[in-house]
Amino acid sequence: MKVREASIADAEGIAFVHVNSWKTTYAGILSESYLAGLSLEDRKKSWIWTFEHQAEHENIFVAVNKEDKIVGFSCGGQNRNKEYKHDGELYAIYLLKEYQGVGIGRSLFQSVIVALKSNGCASMMLWVLKDNPSLGFYRSQGGQQVGQKNIKIGTDELVEVAMGWEWR
Repeated sequence: MKVREASIADAEGIAFVHVNSWKTTYAGILSESYLAGLSLEDRKKSWIWTFEHQAEHENIFVAVNKEDKIVGFSCGGQNRNKEYKHDGELYAIYLLKEYQGVGIGRSLFQSVIVALKSNGCASMMLWVLKDNPSLGFYRSQGGQQVGQKNIKIGTDELVEVAMGWEWR
């Protein structure tokens, strides 16, 4: 398994992982109708837009298997949440279910941290749904809960947890 910097040519593969990982990760958390309505084409357009408008110091990484197929991605950059003191943020990290639990997620996670540190960040935060099984992964990586908020996705009322890391 290899993790590398992503490019706009990876938009479709990232979109595939994004949609399919949401369907497995959030089954039982988000409504079936919301998950069924996720569109690969819409997500691909969104990722193309993201690459075309990527800010300086934002990084997107992909994990690829032996066949060079994208099986996971992560991205991060400057913190977009001014109410928190962290200067960096992990925006997203997703991995196809069949590739979870073998260290790929940790590699994607670390890739964002290395990029943030190289861009001068001394801390990082992320948002994760309280009911997301990945919350345990973030805690195992040393993350501390620093806040929470209520959000709405589709018709579902959910709680999102802010996790934070300090490096200095």
